[in-house]
Amino acid sequence: MNTEKSLPRLRLLFLVTEDWYFWTHRRSIALAAQAKGFHVTIATRVQNHGALIEQAGFKLIPIRLRRRSFNPIKELFVLAELIGIYRRERPSIVHHVAIKPVLYGSWAAVLTGVTGIVNALAGLGHLFVSHGWRASAFRWFMRLAFFSAFMSKKVRVIFQNPEDQRIFVNAGVIAPGKSVLIRGVGVDLEEFSFRPEPKGISVVMLAGRLLWNKGVGELVKAGKMLISNDFICRIVLVGAPDPENPRSVSEITLRNWQRAGVAEWWGRREDMPHVLEQANLVVLPTTYGEGVPKVLLEAAAIGRAIIATDIPGCREIVRHGENGFLIPPGDVSALAFAITELLKNPEQRARMGKRGREIVEAEFSQEQVVAETFATYCELLGERRHRGVRTHAKS
Repeated sequence: MNTEKSLPRLRLLFLVTEDWYFWTHRRSIALAAQAKGFHVTIATRVQNHGALIEQAGFKLIPIRLRRRSFNPIKELFVLAELIGIYRRERPSIVHHVAIKPVLYGSWAAVLTGVTGIVNALAGLGHLFVSHGWRASAFRWFMRLAFFSAFMSKKVRVIFQNPEDQRIFVNAGVIAPGKSVLIRGVGVDLEEFSFRPEPKGISVVMLAGRLLWNKGVGELVKAGKMLISNDFICRIVLVGAPDPENPRSVSEITLRNWQRAGVAEWWGRREDMPHVLEQANLVVLPTTYGEGVPKVLLEAAAIGRAIIATDIPGCREIVRHGENGFLIPPGDVSALAFAITELLKNPEQRARMGKRGREIVEAEFSQEQVVAETFATYCELLGERRHRGVRTHAKS
């Protein structure tokens, strides 16, 4: 008798603040779960990617969760909404991504008896790198909130870099046995295949959410320094302002830079392999609380040298002198110097690009991240469920 057939179908529910973020950062895990026999549900704020999510065969549940909202009454309604969703859907595993989903989703999961809770903290964000007494008080409050969210025995917390993991473990927010290190979201090595650099005037590109603490201003200032020294290159910004984030660069500022010839603004793009292959150099002079920046992984995968700040997350993919340069946070002169050095040395860029591809292949493939995530799922589901998942994978 095949006892696996008697197992109920496993149900996986993702709670993510934005539909675009699920589509670009967690779709591969959801598709792998679907292939293994999971019924997959996505609860998210629906904007431009709802149709794509449903076309992929996932159940889509629109929610009212907003990243920037701090109205206590509205937040209680959101928590009540999540409790209702979890009661109706009865997931075997909930996978929460980012700070608010981790907190609210964990509380809702405990209150509704969900047996497997996976919390993914994709970096600690601007709130954990801000200064001043208000930021310190907020961090103290957030530690208490996280501690309460991580109390269940069936909680696992995924960190993308070891520094973030140490902060939470050393502060006593989470027990070491409940923390998991999975570095980044992985790269599809076929989609982001190795590509030669373009010819013509060199393109220095920053791609991502256009926030001041992602280093947009530092890159523009470095570009102005290069222009003043008669060094010719194109500074290109790819992405859109983020109205949910108080540190967003305004559209007016972006258009003014473009009119002044300081930087080109290409807007939000979905075809990132094609976009990145038009760059000669990819930079991210961020001071934001990064996990492992996806754009740096993708740029390295297609064979581009990369420059980033020497902070947690960036250090995971940028090996100074091997596949790029690490620079001090906020140091515009160091950024301008690093850009100049690499643009003047195409052979060095080529060596770094080749090495970056090797690093991604060895350490950051999409398949590796999916496998590590499923190992976490299976640990929470238990050995009997584990066998069921493996059976689905073979069918």
